[in-house]
Amino acid sequence: MYVVDVGPQYEGERIRKAEFHVEFGGPEVQHKGELVTLRGMDEVEHDRITVTGPDLKDFPEGTSSPLFIKVDVAGEALEKDLEAVLERRIHQYTNYIEGVFHMAQRYDIWIRIHKNAVKKGLDSLTHVGRILIDLFTAELPVIEKMSVEFVTDPDQVRALLAQAMEVYRERDDRMKGLREEDVEEFYGCVLCQSFAPTHVCVITPERISLCGAINWLDGRAATKVDPEGAQFAVAKGNLIDPDNIVYDHVNQVVTERSLGENTEFSLHSALVNPHTSCGCFEAIVFYIPEVDGFGIVSRDFVGPTVIGEPFSTLAGMASG
Repeated sequence: MYVVDVGPQYEGERIRKAEFHVEFGGPEVQHKGELVTLRGMDEVEHDRITVTGPDLKDFPEGTSSPLFIKVDVAGEALEKDLEAVLERRIHQYTNYIEGVFHMAQRYDIWIRIHKNAVKKGLDSLTHVGRILIDLFTAELPVIEKMSVEFVTDPDQVRALLAQAMEVYRERDDRMKGLREEDVEEFYGCVLCQSFAPTHVCVITPERISLCGAINWLDGRAATKVDPEGAQFAVAKGNLIDPDNIVYDHVNQVVTERSLGENTEFSLHSALVNPHTSCGCFEAIVFYIPEVDGFGIVSRDFVGPTVIGEPFSTLAGMASG
């Protein structure tokens, strides 16, 4: 059916620098992003897949390029809060494709296409778009129409990213003022377990998902539309440690979902049973014993930190 194999068995596949035909985004490319937008039923041409700019077959081997993935969806049962949740599924479903690696989210995406995949016939991003539409509509029947545009033209990527940044900010602003004590339940996410098998994200009004893509409102919307999916409700239970913010039922859920690997963690502590990590985080906090303080390094920073290690090395220590 497709030029390469497709399935969850390919989640977690790594593609090294010497193995990729082309990479989109990542630390070497400044402008990249992906955005899902809910449209009216008459605004989306179902199954429309376009590439604006050079396609896979046009790139010399070893190229790093900008990319913006623009997805429009429509459906009577869809709601605005689902945009970020659907956006995160791009990560999951792209990783279902043999020879394709997807990491991170929003304005931080990093995609690599293996040389062997291109040789097998994956020579156009339209193949990726076809697979994405098929997986999205099969897994989420509430999506009645879907179109995908891949933009590799640098100027257009830059313009689309500027527009998307406003959307990301608007999403994040919705959570301002809501506190953990104001709600009865949190939400969990295990979407990244293909890369970090024992990681469980706990999303609260004051703690966005580590990938930066899903907030508490997004989690609530996701559990309504896909109750058997990667996001799920987590009853808070009793607050057993008010200093580090530890809830007994949250610990119970994390123990179950991590297969017993993690039995307790603090929602707001970097030193006492800190929250586990995957590999899609936007920044890393690290302890500096010489000054009894903390440093924070962003994924976008490519130089060494004050403790001598770059983001990439610290990411290997923190994730998994």
